[in-house]
Amino acid sequence: MMVLAAGESPAYLGPVVALLVAAGLVGYISIRLRIVPIVGFLLAGVLIGPHQLGLVDNTETVEAAADIGVMLLLFTIGVEFSLGRLAEIKTLVLVGGGLQVLLTTGITAALVMAFGGDWNTALFTGMLVALSSTAIVLKVLAATGRSTQAVGQSALGVLIFQDLAVVLMVLIVPLLGAGDGTEGGSGLGDLVTALGTAAVVLVLVLVIARKIMPPLLERVARTCSPEVFLLTVVALGLGTAYLTSLAGVSVALGAFLAGLVVSESRHSAHALGEILPLQILFSAVFFVSIGMLLDLGVLLSLWWLVLLLAIAVIAIKLIATYVALRAVRVAAPSALAGAFLLAQIGEFSFVLQRSGSSAGLEPAGLGADGEQILIAVTVALMVITPLLSTAGERLGTLLQARAPRAHAPVAPEDGLAHDGRALILGWGPVAAEVAATLAARRIPVTVTTLSPDLAEQAESAGHHVVRGDPHRHTVLEEAGLDSACLVVICENSSSDTGHLATVIRQFAPAAAIVVRPIDAADPAELVPTGADRIVDTPRAAAAPLVAAILDRMGLTEPGAAYPDPTVPLAFEPDPSSPCHHTSTIAPVLPTSAGCLECLRLGERDWVHLRTCLACGHVGCCDSSPGKHAAAHAEQQDHPIAASAEPGEQWAWCYLDQTEIGRAR
Repeated sequence: MMVLAAGESPAYLGPVVALLVAAGLVGYISIRLRIVPIVGFLLAGVLIGPHQLGLVDNTETVEAAADIGVMLLLFTIGVEFSLGRLAEIKTLVLVGGGLQVLLTTGITAALVMAFGGDWNTALFTGMLVALSSTAIVLKVLAATGRSTQAVGQSALGVLIFQDLAVVLMVLIVPLLGAGDGTEGGSGLGDLVTALGTAAVVLVLVLVIARKIMPPLLERVARTCSPEVFLLTVVALGLGTAYLTSLAGVSVALGAFLAGLVVSESRHSAHALGEILPLQILFSAVFFVSIGMLLDLGVLLSLWWLVLLLAIAVIAIKLIATYVALRAVRVAAPSALAGAFLLAQIGEFSFVLQRSGSSAGLEPAGLGADGEQILIAVTVALMVITPLLSTAGERLGTLLQARAPRAHAPVAPEDGLAHDGRALILGWGPVAAEVAATLAARRIPVTVTTLSPDLAEQAESAGHHVVRGDPHRHTVLEEAGLDSACLVVICENSSSDTGHLATVIRQFAPAAAIVVRPIDAADPAELVPTGADRIVDTPRAAAAPLVAAILDRMGLTEPGAAYPDPTVPLAFEPDPSSPCHHTSTIAPVLPTSAGCLECLRLGERDWVHLRTCLACGHVGCCDSSPGKHAAAHAEQQDHPIAASAEPGEQWAWCYLDQTEIGRAR
């Protein structure tokens, strides 16, 4: 082990720090400017690269991290890809996506050859242009809320085929540089050999993985250790990529195959949730490394060529994508919007460019400047993708408005109906009872849990189960958070419950959140998380016990219908209030429905009820015989109580004898 002397630092540390700081800073600025973060990473690379500021001149370490980023990116695509998902939109994927790639590649190749390029270069350039940016398009769709609409489904189908086509393209590109156009037979033989090897590897990996991986992941998942599970998943992805490379097949194919294996496992959502933060980090390094390749000097000297090629790419992809989507009967407005959405060049084009550069190929036969021009065109198109998306959406709306009403297409995917689904995070006795009650009322229930044993229990009860950590957004997406009207958290500690509620509220602002911590509930901690209902476990357990005891002793008295002990009270006083004790106000849960002191005395003739804003005690007002609210305020030194009467929005300070209005 190398030991550094005092004052020394590793040679790689400075460049890595510069890379991360620049990526974080420029990424933050890009978000503030409503630009996709990936564009910020590219610009950060341009800024710190050897051609500009030169903060990172040794790119060897960065390139190694970027290679890992590519493998993790392909691995996550494999995890997200599933045969069931493909079957749902198979026509869009196989026919629409295939036709789009073929048309784009063909049109681009024909233009390159028309300007004097050879067929190798022409086909290579066509592949580069055919790919769109999966990362950016999905970000734009999510931001505009069109992921489940016809345009979103159409774009997704094409992107899935493109991502699959990358695997084949990575195999083909090195062979294009192996021949010079006169040895087509040899090149064809090499291609057949490579494809045959890839097919054998594919079969072996899938067969072995189906026999070994499911029980392995099941055993690891039973440890309920995120650290061990993450290490296993990363080892699976990178290890498979390494083994396929030993067989002469690209690491990209190996990483994708590993992800595909995990996608068929019951723990796919769990795996994706654990590895996604790691993939984001290394993918950011990948995009930064691409930006580092751009030389602004070349860009400024050839700006006119970059502009012309960017316009040409947009025109080619608009035509090819529109024709492909119309061929699978996508409505004209959605096809037009989808064409604009996919009009950029994707991140995997850089992967192909690296492979092509090693084989002696340059984009469009532009020589040494070809790589710089490709990077410049790609960055420019990525930056304007949100603008292109907006333009396509508006043109699609205009086209739909002008179309005859009788022929207006109705996409079945548009405006998915709200299914009233309930999402229960965690599984245990209380969750089981809640799920059974909801299911009996025909409310569909989805359960998330990290434990395989608990998952089997929930499945045996007939509920849909997603295995994984619900703190991960990907797990929540898999569970259908976007369509859930209710989220129940009832098997976690108070602190963990608060964390989960915060995550839920961030991604589902409209969902109702009901929580029941297994320990005592702290309203001051849970109210800011967005929880709508809070059930305090000790009180919830004591209430029926007390009721049973009183009933057995013949002392049962009817309770009040208000206030609801599960509805938190977060009273915000009017800042102009003259009261000096408002600092004692805190979020509280009412301790009872009615005045407990009166109920214990067998009385129920109070006039009004008040809720203490320091502890939640419910007592009767000064117009009532017992005046229990005032007595509590004096005994406990809790000066302020809010009116518990329905519709009333004020509080009273017993020390200042002052009414306090509620902030509007």
